[in-house]
Amino acid sequence: MIFDFHTKYDGDGKGHFGEYGGRFAPEMLIPALEELEAAYKNAKKDKKFEQEFLELLHSFAGRPTPLTFAKNLTKKLNGAKIYFKNEGLNITGAHKITHCLGQALLAKKMDKKRIIAETGAGQHGVAAATVAAKFGFSCTVYMGEVDVARQRPNVFWMQQLGAEVIPVKFGSRTLKDAVNAALKDWITNVESTHYLLGSTVGPHPFPTINRDFQSVVGMEVKEQIKKSEGRLPDYLIACVGGGSNAIGLFYRFLNDGKVKMIGVEAGGRGVEKIGDHATRFYGGETGVVEGYKSVFLQDEYGNLALTHSVSAGLDYPGIGPQLAYLKEQGRADFTYATDKEVLDAFKLLAKTEGIICALESAHAVAGAIKLVPTLSKDKIVVVNLSGRGDKDIFIVAEALKDKEWRDFIRSKVYEY
Repeated sequence: MIFDFHTKYDGDGKGHFGEYGGRFAPEMLIPALEELEAAYKNAKKDKKFEQEFLELLHSFAGRPTPLTFAKNLTKKLNGAKIYFKNEGLNITGAHKITHCLGQALLAKKMDKKRIIAETGAGQHGVAAATVAAKFGFSCTVYMGEVDVARQRPNVFWMQQLGAEVIPVKFGSRTLKDAVNAALKDWITNVESTHYLLGSTVGPHPFPTINRDFQSVVGMEVKEQIKKSEGRLPDYLIACVGGGSNAIGLFYRFLNDGKVKMIGVEAGGRGVEKIGDHATRFYGGETGVVEGYKSVFLQDEYGNLALTHSVSAGLDYPGIGPQLAYLKEQGRADFTYATDKEVLDAFKLLAKTEGIICALESAHAVAGAIKLVPTLSKDKIVVVNLSGRGDKDIFIVAEALKDKEWRDFIRSKVYEY
């Protein structure tokens, strides 16, 4: 069952997780948020809704995704046993399709005709465009101009799926600006449009809705690891941007006190200077931004600060309110991986296990590479691979200074 699980870390049921969360939204959006909350409350009681959601996950998305024992990497690191939850084997190449299917069903219940979405790495945009095509919605995706350039393959696929992709040219031209653009659109078109928000952030009820849909990840892991090992893991590791894949893995284990949880943020070029990284817990402060209260990287005036990450999906300056609460309560720990560590982890995973993961996911792998050798061999670590690396070919080739790839791209330019 998806919707009958509860923990003491769930907050007050009104979107507050301790001091974090809430609904700080323009007055014009309050009716839409209330409509969404009411639709979700009704959906949770509707067995047909749950059955349709689970059937779509199975027959369309490709769930359950496998939990794979990393025999070669485990041997190389000479420590705890490593398992990878391979979310890249979902239909759109990442975990995002899971909550997109859930929200698409809600949009259908609310009789919406159009969905809008924001995206950074492009995986959420592809998933939103996919469900729009599946359910017959028109779709507009907002994407920062910087991210459009470095994630061009995903832009192409969104367009082939029928979505209009609008480059956002203000601010830092990355994910935070795409969120702002989507919110402006929603305010203008609220009656006909559902905002398919892409993570466990934003005003209530978005963090709770996406958490519940993504909790399928942890639910599957629990069943799979018990089948493989006969017990629960000792550690869970996930990369953290807004936090949908992290809370998706963690949530079903929150009541299991012996299971430790580690979120890995984007350390970028280093955490010493704001603008070089996207580690909210190394330099961030509590604030209210884009409809919710959480920990954000901010400048001296309280505005969102510039961020950097080799991965397009982890450069968001805020973090989901429930994850901030879990950090405050000591239930989850957070660390970071630098761009160099991420690229090294990306290469090591590919060459030892034959898995080409997303650069976002490589942050979690980097976290595991640091942790696993310090643990005894009877410990078990589950790492969430949030997506596959196809989308990152241009970034990786540039970072690794691959001459053959550069020459190939030049030849294609001449052909055009």
